[in-house]
Amino acid sequence: MILFPNAKINIGLQITEKRPDGFHNLESCFYPVPLNDLLEIIPASKTSFEISGTDIPGDPSTNLCLRAYERLKVDFELPPVQMYLHKLIPIGAGLGGGSADAAFTLRLLNEQFNLALSMEQLETYARQLGSDCAFFIQNRPLYCFEKGDHFQDIDVSLRGYTIVLVYPNLAISTAEAYANVRPQKPLASLRALLQNPVGTWRNTIRNDFETSLFPVYPILHTVKQELYQAGAIYASMSGSGSTIYGIFEQAVSLPDYFHAYQVWQKTI
Repeated sequence: MILFPNAKINIGLQITEKRPDGFHNLESCFYPVPLNDLLEIIPASKTSFEISGTDIPGDPSTNLCLRAYERLKVDFELPPVQMYLHKLIPIGAGLGGGSADAAFTLRLLNEQFNLALSMEQLETYARQLGSDCAFFIQNRPLYCFEKGDHFQDIDVSLRGYTIVLVYPNLAISTAEAYANVRPQKPLASLRALLQNPVGTWRNTIRNDFETSLFPVYPILHTVKQELYQAGAIYASMSGSGSTIYGIFEQAVSLPDYFHAYQVWQKTI
């Protein structure tokens, strides 16, 4: 069976407090976008895992897809499988690619081997793999809180808009991104701000990571301003970076200097 794990963007990201367990509570709208990896899992005589496409640093045996399989195997008699992941979503980009791969592994195994796990049960397994993983079980626009792994419905739609994703060939680890953040209670409710027209977001909706990361990596601020100059009605960093995205009212012809980056243009 083959699935196509997709990326997500964060529309607003407020880091509200540091938790006793060392993690941070946050509030954000997670929104799926059609930039996809490819994941295939088939029964085999021996479990194996193969990766192609974008290079993934580290030992492949610790990949989240394998960890998802091993976690389910603790509770279910899963047969050996051959797993193949073709990676297109960049690493350290704030797009949740690794989390999506893990969540889609859970979903695929659940369907392929008739485990009969509910959505809530799959989310519980996903939370054990990473804070963003649980979002990709439902994989629809959601208002996320606590560690980003608890959800509420929200009426936010970008249907008909064009999203430009710009990855400036710079990976930022989650640990680095959180090292210099200063949690604070927001002055305004992000949920309320998201109910306003997209054209108002530029002046009201922020990603708190930009405050600490833009001075360290000026290219991020530059890309954001370039997207506005190209006609974006809203632009922001996604997650803990480093992808900057712009929302446009229609498809756009970007200036030649964008060729220095990895760029995807997707109509929702």
